[in-house]
This record gives sequence, structure tokens and C-alpha cells, in this order.
Amino acid sequence: MPVRVLSTGAGPDAQVPAHMTRIPISLIGADTDSSNKTVKGKVVRKGPLVSLAADSFILKAVIQEEDSQPNTSSINVVLLGALAKDFSQAVNQGDVVVASGFTVGKSPTVHKDKLHPFNLLLSGDDACVYVSRPPPPPDPGSPPAIKRSSALSAEVSRTNKAPKYTYVRLDALKAGSVVNVYGVVVFFKQPFRSRGTDFCSSLKITDQSNQKISCTVFCEKLDDHPKIFQIGDIIRMHRVKTQLFNDSITLVNTFGFSVVTFDGAVGGPVEPRTSSRSFRFDQEDRRTVEELRSWAASQALLPQVPTIPLSAVQPRSYFDLTCQLLAKAPIDTTCTLLRVWDGTRCPHTLLKVIVEPNVTEGPCSFSKKREEIIANVLVYDNHVEFAKQLKPGDFLRIYNLRAIPGSSKVPGLTSSQSEVEVDHLAFHLHGGTAYGRGIRVLPENSPDVQELKRVTEAFPEDDELNDLELLEIWSTPPETPPDAEAVECRTERSCGHDVRPVTLAELKRSDPGRVHHVRARLRSYEPRRLHQALKLYCSKCTSMQDVPDDELVAGLFSEASRDSGPCSPPPWTLSGQVEVPGDPPGSSKRALGVHLSTQLMSEGKTKELLFLRGSTLEETCRLASGYPNIIPVRSSGGHLTLLDLSAPFLFRGRRRYFGCRQCSEAALREPCAEGLELINQEIIAEALGVQLLQFVLLMKLELQDATDTLDVFLWRDAELFFRTSAEDVAANQEAQNSIRQTMDTFCPPGDSTGERPWLDLCLTAYRAEGDAGQTCYQICHTAVTEPPPTRSDPA
Repeated sequence: MPVRVLSTGAGPDAQVPAHMTRIPISLIGADTDSSNKTVKGKVVRKGPLVSLAADSFILKAVIQEEDSQPNTSSINVVLLGALAKDFSQAVNQGDVVVASGFTVGKSPTVHKDKLHPFNLLLSGDDACVYVSRPPPPPDPGSPPAIKRSSALSAEVSRTNKAPKYTYVRLDALKAGSVVNVYGVVVFFKQPFRSRGTDFCSSLKITDQSNQKISCTVFCEKLDDHPKIFQIGDIIRMHRVKTQLFNDSITLVNTFGFSVVTFDGAVGGPVEPRTSSRSFRFDQEDRRTVEELRSWAASQALLPQVPTIPLSAVQPRSYFDLTCQLLAKAPIDTTCTLLRVWDGTRCPHTLLKVIVEPNVTEGPCSFSKKREEIIANVLVYDNHVEFAKQLKPGDFLRIYNLRAIPGSSKVPGLTSSQSEVEVDHLAFHLHGGTAYGRGIRVLPENSPDVQELKRVTEAFPEDDELNDLELLEIWSTPPETPPDAEAVECRTERSCGHDVRPVTLAELKRSDPGRVHHVRARLRSYEPRRLHQALKLYCSKCTSMQDVPDDELVAGLFSEASRDSGPCSPPPWTLSGQVEVPGDPPGSSKRALGVHLSTQLMSEGKTKELLFLRGSTLEETCRLASGYPNIIPVRSSGGHLTLLDLSAPFLFRGRRRYFGCRQCSEAALREPCAEGLELINQEIIAEALGVQLLQFVLLMKLELQDATDTLDVFLWRDAELFFRTSAEDVAANQEAQNSIRQTMDTFCPPGDSTGERPWLDLCLTAYRAEGDAGQTCYQICHTAVTEPPPTRSDPA
């Protein structure tokens, strides 16, 4: 057993093996040899036991050498796995412990807690903690206690648990006391700004006593307020004060207040919602939550339809909407526009609100199919302040939203639009907090968000551009553009070269190694399937390759997932399992093996990086939506290794990252994130010995003017040209659509060359490597211009 409790009053050294030697805390450093060494100290701080997954725990404590200065001889101790659970049950603050089998790591909190610059990490079978607690003070009224000298059994007794909280039923509350309560939420308002510096939450709860109690919470930080998503949620509050108001008992938070909430759906996961890292939650709490869920369901306290999708909205109704924010824009100081969708289509024609593109946060336009199902929500007054904190991509629940037909009172409309769209449906979130009116950002792991993702991901994207044959006959453009100086061009040069524009014929007669300015039209381009323009480039060996297609990548994942032989993970990992989200209802959940970095866990970055084993490509993509970084691994020769580098070595949301097979020296190593707030792809690639490949765009354009045609490449400045990054193009359908629309504008299918826009371009001429007679041309220092906004004349 990793934790050994000694008899009361016995020193912890009593059972420590004789071959071990004790080292002072002040002498612990990076080069400390911890084999056969022990560290002794008094537990001066004990944190909560945090569950990471089934049978996977972490706990942090601080021990201090007795009769010493706190800052020099106090050190953080991080315990993992079964050892953390045993320590939580058997050790109390004030006990004296001796730790062995530890490893030494840098403390990420040294600047914050001013303790030892290193910490002790205890995990695995070699780690052990010997503990003794001081004898209780003698009781003069009782006979002397008989001391026991034998050690307790190695099996830690369940009676050594920390004191439990006592909860009061709501019908037993009495004014003037501080209590802990559980309840079912029957009414709530989102936090709103009070007259002072705090935010205020208002809610009403009940329990099996059928007593309804009003509660008011004042906290300066929004994160400290109850995270209530809907009526029927379960809430647990510690240290609330009972008061008498209008002859009724009410609750208000007091010093030490803490709150945890849970989803109220029967059978749903019991996942605490709280910003606190120091909360207690055990099997008895789980049983209380499930009992309240069952009781609330039998009393019909949960709404039959918690939220209404856009497809079921009726005019003049009030409803709650679960949706994703796509873009937002201020209308005026008292109104903000939120563009949202939930993957369903409203049966009524929706109002279009026009705003200037330069004030929009997020995409200014979407594909035609998506525009048809996007709803414009106008939020007013006090909700404008909260809307400023929202980011495109957030998942929202908007409470007490109103569907109003007509546009006479909608800001941001032209006069002609107000007349034409008089019967179109608009959505308003009025000011105030009556009826729980407000906005809440939902977390990624919320069941409602998972369901919303399932619906939106099923939405069909635009059809891919069909492959077109090059036209055999082209109309001849005019000898010179009419009024060449006044011609409107769809590109602009950003270079500072002072050179006169030349024709394509003059350019082809010039020597390489120079920069030229030309004005031409686009006759054709390759590849026609624009996804084929996306390449992977290695800056080290300068090789370029196609992006592997999903069929190849899926095959590599499938092959790796079939290898389920025994595997020994690295010593710096902690293993567990995770369920695959998004499986069809009623199907059996598939659990996948995951491995977590113990160093990142000790730094509070538990979910920042997952090593995922045995998953398919589809399962990896599903999990990537909920975790910042996922590295797929496989078993090879009894050890964990990376997949073949033909597959992505890292998933970050919708983004995938590849490594160069020629330049990489890949190996499974623990990334070091000391002092870093964010772990990015460069840090992970460096730790794994992977030469990161860069997404680039490569296209071949055929230009034409009155004098000649010329083939040019668009590569190094392609991102500048299209005003978007190749990495975004690889992961974002909107970026792909933007490039497609640009090329359709420059080279419309079936259109005559004479009707295509002129392009002002900067070109560089150079000799191709390996072929002394070949001169190549590349577009540089040039960007696509935005078309001028069109004005509609008022009717």
C-alpha cells in the first residue's frame, strides 16, 4: 500500500526502511538523486482530490520541515493515481509525513507561492508515504488512553476521511444561521451588474420538501456565480446565510461561499460546473444529485422542451435558443447584432440587417446555403455590455428571446428595406433581466453543445467546383486598356519599386533577376480543383508535397487502431480512458486509451495535451473539438510511438499538422511548457523531434494582354495575394470559399477574356534551378482589392 498510517503518536520514521537516508528540503535541486532518499515534513496545506478520469486522481499538498522558515523549507508535493486517493483519505493537515520514491521537477508556481523552486512528484508503485498524526491532548475527565505501538494495517481505513459537510433540507431552514444546501433550480436570472461593484444573481430552488426558497448571490467576478443553464439544474451551495424577508426565509451568500451546479437530466453525466479548484465531491454527493434528478423528473419540474430550435419558432413568441455565434457587429451604443445559427432552418422569412463590413467581428458574408439559415439577433441595453465579451465561435444560450414580425423598429435598415421586409421575422433580446432574460456562454463539454455540434456538422457544405476544360477560343483583348490610368483593377501592388509598367511581350524579352510591373487579365489557371493548390512545404529540405487525402490518412489510423497488443507507456505519463463523443443514441460508447503528461498535470494543464491511442480518424476529429492538442499514438514493440508521418502528428481543433519524413527524428517525448501560458504546434513539434511542415498555396496562372501571354507562379506571396493564410484554407471552409470566389471573379467559367477584370501585378523573373535556359516568373507584393460597396437608392 503506498500510504502507511502509523499508530497515534508514533514517529513516521518508525517503519522507514533502514537503507534510506533523509535529505533536507532546502538541499533539493534539479540534480538531486532521489533513489533511496526520503523527505520529511509536516503537512501545512492539503488540496482537494481531483478526479481526471475513472480511477485517475491528482492531489497537491505542501509540507514543511519542523522548526524551520516556511519559504526555505516548504515544498509542493504532487501525488497522482491511487496514491493521491489514499493520501486524501488517510492524511490530515498537521500530520507529519515521510515521502520516498519521488522525482524532482521544477515548480511552475514558485513566483506565486514563494515556496521551494522545485516540487516532489509521487506516482507509481515505487512511491510511498509514511504518516503519523500527533496524539490528542489528554482529557482530565477520562482514564489514560492505552497507547498502541503496533502499526495499523497497510490497508487504509475508510474511517480516516476528512469531515463531511452537513446539508439542511429547505423546509428546516431557520433565520440567522449559515448552512449548506442542495436544491433544484425552478427560476433564475443570469448575473447582472448591481448598483455597487458586484454582479448579482437571483434564483429560486426547491427540494423533496416542496419548499421554494429564493436565493441572492453577490460576487465581484462572474466566474464565482452559479453556472445555471436551464430550469431543472441541480445546485449545491456551501456557507449561505438564512435571512427573513417579507415573512419568508431567503438565502444570501456569505464569507467562504462556494457553489457547484449540475445538469438536471436523469441519466446525464454528473459533471460539476464550477470555477473553483478546491471543491469536494464524493459518492454521497453523486447520490444526492441523482436523487434530486429523479425527484424533479417525477414532479415535472424540468421543462419538456428546454430550448426551441429555429425550425420551430413561431412569430410573437418568447423562447430560449441554443446556438453558435458566427459574427457580431455594433448597431449603435444601445444595440448589438449577433449572427447565429443552430443548423436548422426557420420556416419564416428572416430579416436581413445590413452593417458595414469594417465593424463586423467575424466573417462578413457566408455561402448562399448558410445565409438562408443564419438568424440575426438584436440585443439591447444591458446585454450590449455582455455581448462585447463574446467571440465568434462561442456556443450560446439566449434566454427569453422574442420573435417579432416586421422591421419598423429595427435599427440598421435602409428605408427601402424597411418597406419591402415589413413581414420578415426579427429576433430581439430586450433590455432588463425580467423572466430570466440574458445570454450565457455554454462550455464545450455541455451535452447541449455536443448535440448542437452534431446538427451543425451535418449541414452540407457548398458543392465543390467542377473541373472545367480550358476554352479553345479566346476573344482578343483590346490593344491597350481604354484610358489605362482610369481602369479599375482588382489587385494592388504593395511594393516600393520605381519601375514603369511593361507589356508581357517586353517582359519576356527582359533578362531574369529583375522586378517588373504589368497590367494583364487572367486567361486560365491551374489547378482548377482549388483544394489541389494546397501543398505541404519543408523549410529545411525545401521539398514540397501534396496534402495526404482523408482516405490515406484514415487507412493509417485504421491500421494503427488494430494493434491492441500490450504496451508500456513512458514513465512520465498517466494513463486513462476517454469516451468518444457524438455516438448515435442507444449505441454502446467506445472508450479510447489516453495518456497525459504528469508534468503538465502538475502545472494545472491537465487537458492541454492528450496522447490518444487506438482511435480512428473520425473519432480523433470528434475528440479534437473538445481538447486543445491531440497527438495520435500507436503500440509498436510494446512501446508507444507516433504514427507514420504520412498522417498528421497533431490535431488542434479542425487544424491538422504534418511532419517531414525526411528531416524529422520523431520520438515520443514529454513537451516542456515551463513558463508558457499556451502550448502551440511549434513547441510540440520540437519536443517530438518533428520537422513541422508548412501549409502553402501553389498555383500556375496564365496572364494575357494585347501583346502576349505569360505563365506565372503564385506561391511565396500567395497568402498576401488572397489575404488569408494557407493554414486557414486547410481548416476553414469560409477561407476556401473566399479564394474560389476570387478566382471565379478573375476567370469566370465560360466568360470571354475581354470581360474579365484587369490586374495590376508585380512580377519577379528568375532562372529555374537545374535548367539554365528556363526563365520563371512569380507574382509578388500584390494583393486582391475588396470591391467597393454598392449603394442602394432609397425608394
